Amino acid sequence: MIISQTNLKSPHSAIELMEITYCSQGLRVKAYLATPRNQNKLPGLLYLRGGIKRVGMVRIERVIQWASEGMVVMAPFYRGNFGGEGREDFCGEDRQDAISAFDVLESLDSVNRHSIHIVGFSRGGTMALLTGMERSNAKTITCWNGVSDMKLTYEERVDLRRMMKRVVGGTPNKYPERYEWRTPLGKLEQLQSRVLIIHGLLDEHVSVEHAFRLKKSCDRFKKQADMWLYPTFKHQFPYEAQKKSACKCSSMDEASNY
Repeated sequence: MIISQTNLKSPHSAIELMEITYCSQGLRVKAYLATPRNQNKLPGLLYLRGGIKRVGMVRIERVIQWASEGMVVMAPFYRGNFGGEGREDFCGEDRQDAISAFDVLESLDSVNRHSIHIVGFSRGGTMALLTGMERSNAKTITCWNGVSDMKLTYEERVDLRRMMKRVVGGTPNKYPERYEWRTPLGKLEQLQSRVLIIHGLLDEHVSVEHAFRLKKSCDRFKKQADMWLYPTFKHQFPYEAQKKSACKCSSMDEASNY
């Protein structure tokens, strides 16, 4: 399923870094792939970025950070970005880019297919949940300052309304079914993975209400979900706290309030 790959200079001597092209719904989509050297059958991590287009694009530092915890990391750019075909759809058809990336990760010889995890940041939180609903063998799903309700995003983010109307085709009042399709909360009965919710209470881009709604929905469908709330953190965590949380999250052991 990998069409082509290009070796990149890695900032970490023990981690191999590549830019790969893979197929999603017949489109060529780009992604980073980071693999710890000289190790076999490691856990796999699908990292799903937030934002749209260049805003919130995957950073090599974040990919290396996860890989340094001993995981093979794949981070798609989503369709239409950096030479990829198609047009990004903000949790619409581009969800297939995440699902296809999960399949690519699962197929790699270096990955333990029984230990594949998904982390979604910001709007990537919705992408992570949508992917987990389609791939029940995902071991865990982490929504980090993640969007869970697309209509709530439209209501809260006045600065994103123009983009959302363009991408979705209109407002939630005019096309409620289109926003519902992009919102996983009412469909979590399909989810088999354990869920971890991480959120900063001072997040100015994705309010903590998204976390509360996700936890409530998980409880409603009797899904195992833990929540870590950070009272003083905004959308972007301080580096040291981010690193500490990534380390704890990558262990995928007991989750507790931090």
